[in-house]
Amino acid sequence: MAGFPYQRPRRLRTTAAVRRLVAETRVHPSSLVLPLFVREGIDAPREVASMPGVLQHTRDSLRKAVVSAAQAGVGGVMLFGVPAERDSDGTAGIDPDGILNQATRDVIGEVGDAVVVMTDLCLDEFTDHGHCGVLDAEGNVDNDSTLEQYARMALAQAESGSHMLGTSGMMDGQVARVREALDTAGYTDTSILAYAAKYASACYGPFRDAVESPLQGDRRTYQQDPANLKESLRETRLDVDEGADIVMVKPALPYLDVVSAIAAETTVPVAAYQVSGEYAMIEAAAANGWIDKDRMILESLTSIRRAGAEIICTYWAEHAARLLHKMD
Repeated sequence: MAGFPYQRPRRLRTTAAVRRLVAETRVHPSSLVLPLFVREGIDAPREVASMPGVLQHTRDSLRKAVVSAAQAGVGGVMLFGVPAERDSDGTAGIDPDGILNQATRDVIGEVGDAVVVMTDLCLDEFTDHGHCGVLDAEGNVDNDSTLEQYARMALAQAESGSHMLGTSGMMDGQVARVREALDTAGYTDTSILAYAAKYASACYGPFRDAVESPLQGDRRTYQQDPANLKESLRETRLDVDEGADIVMVKPALPYLDVVSAIAAETTVPVAAYQVSGEYAMIEAAAANGWIDKDRMILESLTSIRRAGAEIICTYWAEHAARLLHKMD
């Protein structure tokens, strides 16, 4: 084929410098959000057995972790509280002196607005039954009673200084009720990151270890069926109409088609959560020498970004940020 004028795509793959020059998709540290757990009643950080490298923090170690993440250029942190005591209504999540609200004040006092401080707005970490809402007499989640608890929780988190509230419970009308509560109380600048498409996935097991969830059964009556895509688009439209500032898909890698479809339709920023099971699978494969961990981390994040997520919540946020800085 000498002399034949055919295209050679490989010319643009010949060196790392050329590949960087023509890369269509880039992940930046500022687009990454680091989830962090703070545990009440411990005097030293504890590693989560099913999530190597992920800790239940003390309030003091949490402050240091957030400073370190901010120094690495991570765009945000998402805080989850693990209380020492739980009850049926999740009141520890509403208590201004509850672990999550105290930790939020700690973090804001440490980093101010140098990094976006987000807080998980859900009852599952705080209920003694492990569900994301208040239960009725038959043991089913009561949607409307739960919304009132979410409104109280939203105010407690906003008063603690949270910049952005992650409405993750998948209750109908949760964004509207939280937005109403915030605006009425004067917290009009507090943003809402809506978990618009949160699937009833098998990937959440390690997270439940991290928050010591007492859940029995499952959450399929309120989280989405993995078989459905159109439902996610409908949920997203509703959340945007109710006042969501950002919409989230969770999990990420098994639902890249959902990320792509939502990104193609909505005009607000799209986030995706690379959840605990995704983290644990890659960590386990790397520990066995089956894959190159750092390459797999960056490849997975690039795929999520390529699907259309502008924001990625990942337990590797700080580690990935430092890898990306080295590549620059």
